[in-house]
Amino acid sequence: MIREAHVNGIKLVYREEGDPTAPPLLLIHGRTANHNDWNGITQHFAARYHVIAPDLRGHGVSGYQGPYEVPEMAEDVVALLDHLGIGRATLVGHSLGGVVAYHAAMNHPDRIERLVLEDAPPPLPFKNRPPIVEDDSTGFDWRMMHDTERQLAGPDPAWLEGLGKITAPTLVLSGGEQSPANTGEVAARIPGARLVTIDVGHLIHTTARSRFLQAVDTFLDG
Repeated sequence: MIREAHVNGIKLVYREEGDPTAPPLLLIHGRTANHNDWNGITQHFAARYHVIAPDLRGHGVSGYQGPYEVPEMAEDVVALLDHLGIGRATLVGHSLGGVVAYHAAMNHPDRIERLVLEDAPPPLPFKNRPPIVEDDSTGFDWRMMHDTERQLAGPDPAWLEGLGKITAPTLVLSGGEQSPANTGEVAARIPGARLVTIDVGHLIHTTARSRFLQAVDTFLDG
């Protein structure tokens, strides 16, 4: 079921699957993607979770309204939980979605049950990043690309300290040597985080779906 909410001053469109009385689990897509990036995975988790997969602001059919500050995108997610009457939820985030998820977890520790970060970069400066060159790609706001790139390349130093404030049990999935994200640094900064490497590159949940699901299921059942 595709639904729409107006929260935190913006329209968020989200997919909802599973029993609404089951434990809530949010799937947060990566940059330039949308809720369809989780096709097949939503159904897997909907067998035992209340699954919510939003389009982040600037993506899909949610509002294209900046500025696209990552902490504000995390506030969108928490506001969606409020809208749905959800007190605590498990967050699963890929790439930029993982960064959004860990901001939600560091700023609202009481709202996050468990945290899964799939190949999410740490809040450390990126070096030698090629410039963003706009093309005819659609389905996202190019301003979002520029705004988030600025923050990913030169993050606020307080964000790194913030990782140490996360209290939710956390699984960090790394794509290994083929990935551009130094996810080991994320795991090292979050107290008690578990690091699992699936050496297939950045798109673990699509390139190695069964291994991704097995790793997440093992963590959530632990």
